[in-house]
Amino acid sequence: MQRLRDPNKAWQEPVAPRPTRLAFTSIFLILLALSGHGQATDVLTFHNDNARTGQALNEQILTPGNVNTNHFGKLWVLNTDGKVDAQPLYVASVSIPGVGWRNVLFVATENDSLYAFNADGTNLFWETRLVGAGETSAVVSKCNQVSPEIGITGTPVIDRQLGPNGALFAVAMSQQGSNYFQRLYALDLATGTNLVSPATISASFPGAGPYSTNGILSFNPGQYKERCGLLLSGGVVYTAWASHCDMLPYTSWIIGYDEHTLAQTNVLNLTPNGIQGGIWMANGGLAADSAGNIFLLDGNGTFDTNLNQAGFPVSNNFGNAFVKLSTASNTLTPVDYFATFTNSYEIANDVDLGSGGVVLLPDMLDAQGNTRQLAVGAGKDANIYVVDRSNLGKFNPTNNSAIYQAVPGALHGMVFSTPAYYNGTLYYAASGDHLQAFAFRNALLTNVSSQSLGSYASPGATPGVSANGSSNGIVWALESASVAGPAGLYAYAATNVTQPIYNNTVIGTIDRFVTPTIASGRVYVGTTTGVVVFGLLDQSTLTPVQVWRNAYFGNPSNVGAGANAASPANDGVPNLVKYALGLNPFTSANSAQLPSGSLEPSGDQTYLTLTINLYRTNQAPDVTYLVGVSPDLQTWLSGPPNTVTLNNTPTQIVVRDTTPVAGSTGRFIRLRITTPSPP
Repeated sequence: MQRLRDPNKAWQEPVAPRPTRLAFTSIFLILLALSGHGQATDVLTFHNDNARTGQALNEQILTPGNVNTNHFGKLWVLNTDGKVDAQPLYVASVSIPGVGWRNVLFVATENDSLYAFNADGTNLFWETRLVGAGETSAVVSKCNQVSPEIGITGTPVIDRQLGPNGALFAVAMSQQGSNYFQRLYALDLATGTNLVSPATISASFPGAGPYSTNGILSFNPGQYKERCGLLLSGGVVYTAWASHCDMLPYTSWIIGYDEHTLAQTNVLNLTPNGIQGGIWMANGGLAADSAGNIFLLDGNGTFDTNLNQAGFPVSNNFGNAFVKLSTASNTLTPVDYFATFTNSYEIANDVDLGSGGVVLLPDMLDAQGNTRQLAVGAGKDANIYVVDRSNLGKFNPTNNSAIYQAVPGALHGMVFSTPAYYNGTLYYAASGDHLQAFAFRNALLTNVSSQSLGSYASPGATPGVSANGSSNGIVWALESASVAGPAGLYAYAATNVTQPIYNNTVIGTIDRFVTPTIASGRVYVGTTTGVVVFGLLDQSTLTPVQVWRNAYFGNPSNVGAGANAASPANDGVPNLVKYALGLNPFTSANSAQLPSGSLEPSGDQTYLTLTINLYRTNQAPDVTYLVGVSPDLQTWLSGPPNTVTLNNTPTQIVVRDTTPVAGSTGRFIRLRITTPSPP
């Protein structure tokens, strides 16, 4: 009889014992050290993580060796009903009703639509429109920053663990006549249905500025758009709000909602007694550390140069500042900040620091061996600011000496983007500037280590990085269509960005502030009419198991339904075992196809024996068939003198234990299928 269990555990087939002193004999088919979802390739938030590093560190397909015009290019286009300004999000292994486990690409548009596409093809699993009855996407006639319509601008955020299938959160702006609405939605990943009723966004906050009434500021949904990528931290979805073209009146709002109920949890205004201070960061995202502290760059707005004894603005106005917020007790509280000594000039002349995004850097050791926890940002003044997250530096009217590190003139253009960080290097592409790579040494930003020969027209680019851990790093960047030339996708070796290893300028029109999504051997680029999908054009650079995955699952990566440990036939037999045996992963394996154990005589003794039949032309060249024996299921031994191979042909392997069952308290034999490293 066959017993099938979880593919992450041992599969076992008991063998009826013969009348000997053997207490128990069994054959184990086991797959070790593989997760159910394969490699962690999900892209669930803007720029890949809450630190906003832009790193995709589990990319095992795309390398500097195969990303070139010979092997890599445009595969297909996913059409949508409007502009795709939000970064597409990728989730491996979603259970789609009536379809099964699939890798899914979630795409939001300015027409208030959300799509769930097959990430490995062109099928559409579901589509929904986030507007109320009788409403349309919004139009702001006096501002063309986002036009011709405003719907979903900020990148949504996903929680894989919430609800039965995971949840996607998105903010959508809509309009009915002269009335505007902003709503936060929580949608089921598998069906696109509402998990709870949408939250209509409204807020109030104490303030005495010119837009207050009786000491209270009120959020006006028509005056704002949600450009920042949503942040999910500590069970709260945080939204941040920007103006339309600096159209007054507006101030600086951050509003949080409980992810389970969409009840409002907290509200903060960073210019409550002033004006402006919109938070947009070129469509970047609020960043958060593991303690739940939030970091952002505020736009130009009121800043109080008069400070209290603690060094904070006396009227709590933080316009044009690098701000750290505590979220303790579900209360948003400014606990630190940095403002440049030229802040008053920058505010008056629209040279805001908040035009760029923030990145939280991984811990670094300085020259004295101290651990440094740093963050970095830049804006329209073209300086790079590196702050110590435990002491941002506050405000000095004379100079910026209190900051951890300021690099004046590091960039050659205004910043309307978020940098990427990878392997000790920071990548910036300012407006009209080259893509530049800055190396960190001893926790300090050093000179440019390489820069692209070509430059990026306005507004520059928000790069992303794919890599397999610390190897095969590739920097990806998009250039928006402009008078300087057509829109394009560019790829560079992360170690030297001088020359692109790939570029494609036949891509359509890309809106400003768009960043690519790199996941599972594919690159997804949002355009004004949909998403263009790039990937490998041939299989010549793939391993045999990757070719097998691509044939069955449409993707060569070790993810989702095609992951080594997954069992899409729900028979408990992992994909890697079926690949090794030559079986179809979508067909349930029967006991006759699987390795079988027996007690076989040899001389005057009886031995436990395992027979493995292979339903393929040859043994798989990139896996190991390892037969082991054990007296106790704890200690496993393989090869001579513990086992002897009786037959080893392209279609059959027979291995026998060398310890007779007679006199043993127990003997076990197993087959373990492994790859040198999960490709």
